[in-house]
Amino acid sequence: MLNRRRFLTLSSLSALSPKLFALTPPTGPPDRPIVVSTWNQPKANAAAEAVLNRSGRALDAVEAGVRVPEADPNDTSVGYGGLPDRDGRVTLDACIMDERGNAGSVTFLENIMHPISVARAVMEKTPHVMLSGEGAQAFALSQGFKKENLLTKESEAKWREWLKTAEYKPKVNIERHDTIGMLAIDAKGDASGACTTSGLAYKMHGRVGDSPIIGAGLFVDNEIGGACATGLGELVLRTCGSFLAVELMRQGKTPQQACEEVIRRIAKGSFAKDGKYLNGAGTIDDVQVGVLAVSKQGEIGAYSLQPGFNYTVSQGGQTRVVEAKSWK
Repeated sequence: MLNRRRFLTLSSLSALSPKLFALTPPTGPPDRPIVVSTWNQPKANAAAEAVLNRSGRALDAVEAGVRVPEADPNDTSVGYGGLPDRDGRVTLDACIMDERGNAGSVTFLENIMHPISVARAVMEKTPHVMLSGEGAQAFALSQGFKKENLLTKESEAKWREWLKTAEYKPKVNIERHDTIGMLAIDAKGDASGACTTSGLAYKMHGRVGDSPIIGAGLFVDNEIGGACATGLGELVLRTCGSFLAVELMRQGKTPQQACEEVIRRIAKGSFAKDGKYLNGAGTIDDVQVGVLAVSKQGEIGAYSLQPGFNYTVSQGGQTRVVEAKSWK
């Protein structure tokens, strides 16, 4: 029973600080399980949803989901078939995070088909969060992963054509796909996420973007939800974009409001007044960043710097591709 003193105390607190009560999670039944992924990824979502439909764990779902584009030679921005760096070498980055806050990551990994599974092995079988380069490859081989050539004839041909000018110039929404980030909430209400990429085409050898960095390309908090990012990783790295989105959700913002604030900070903080990107890689019109977030209640948010970013949602037995709103 609420006695008079307790009632007056709560009433006083509410009057003095109404925002205190705005942080209460929304009521009603959670809309889950749910899978969301960056870009048009119905096959990846289907693989993840199949795990969730068997009452599987969200962690297993996101790993299964992103393994699909990792093995697709026609996806030139993830895994096998990824466009190489300027030296003609395909280098991969990936990270994964579970509902307990455990995380694993690999960067600058070569010749291994599924970096997301190596990242999970780092998380579960080592005392570390991240392994890189030759060390990551040696660990993968020790865990039974096969060494394979990931440079397809098609990607090699594109690279050799690029060599004629060797001009590095980012392209917005190239082929309407990029890094895949995936978030899932299972029937138990647990959240996990995965992110995997072959990085920027024709990047400098050794370059690592935001995708394998916990808090940049991906972040999950099982009390709140999760977020992931896609696009030019340098912009996301400088804002800790995924962590920022989740933290804004913790403070009471909806997933949509959180994504919009992340992009606003990128737009306002990464470009000079004349619109030129501060790291010298073109202007604001030359680059793209998209942020995707989902709350524990199954509420989704998405927003991008430029028009053209979309994402895939699988929920309640239905899958749809949604166009995100944008800052420009």
